[in-house]
Amino acid sequence: MTVSFSNAERAEVLTQALPYIRQYTGKIVVIKYGGNAMINEALKQQVMEDIVLLRLIGVNVVLVHGGGPEISEMMSKLGKESVFVDGLRVTDRETVDIVQMVLAGKINKTLVNLLQMKGGQAIGLSGMDGRLIEASIKDERLGYVGQITKINISPVRDLLDRGYIPVISTLGCDKDGNTYNINGDTAAAYIAGALKAERMILMTDIAGILKDRNDPASLIAQVTPEEIESLKKEGVISGGMIPKVECCQEAIRAGVHNVIIMDGRIPHSILMELLTDEGAGTMVTGGNA
Repeated sequence: MTVSFSNAERAEVLTQALPYIRQYTGKIVVIKYGGNAMINEALKQQVMEDIVLLRLIGVNVVLVHGGGPEISEMMSKLGKESVFVDGLRVTDRETVDIVQMVLAGKINKTLVNLLQMKGGQAIGLSGMDGRLIEASIKDERLGYVGQITKINISPVRDLLDRGYIPVISTLGCDKDGNTYNINGDTAAAYIAGALKAERMILMTDIAGILKDRNDPASLIAQVTPEEIESLKKEGVISGGMIPKVECCQEAIRAGVHNVIIMDGRIPHSILMELLTDEGAGTMVTGGNA
């Protein structure tokens, strides 16, 4: 069903967004993009439109992307089985080559092209470019899965200063020339921290942190890092949500003003979060948001 708005109603919507535009103009927002919002083509188009719109009103957007499903699909095509330990992909030397091909190649350049088609200026980077993400082996059992040892943020700042949208694939490297597969949420948190971003947005496949995982109405609108620890002890935060909230805590400790965990399957959820009273998802804040 198509909803029709009068010109006056459209003008009113823009007027209501003005305080939020003023709040974020000139600030940095890091968006971690993945999941169904990346797989669904219509949602992908809307996410790119949202990002270009934010850039045009003066928000400095950094897009950090994953690509787990596409990596698994490519591995299957090449006859290689995906193996996971504690939710992390076991990455031998052959697998890391596939990860690099999919993340830094196909996905990264597709997103850059889409942003430019929507009227934005974008440049793709991997964590290996300019040694943006330096890493070491996280766990011998996982192979070339990296833990971040250093962020060299200058290439990202240079692109932002020139008006570009940096699009970053989450690969890392070390001084010996090894390439590492880096968890996307972790990379986004470290990059947002290095940039002292105003906000980091984690686009996920759930509404946010729920008191009852089976009840979307039990969404917790706002938490502090300390409250997260209590929710973990109570079992409210468990399983795959634990590493996500730990990334949020890391970002807050590093100086990010606040972090949003939100459902990327909702159309224009980024604009709802940043430019309306309604917001979306769960906000993790250091307590001064």
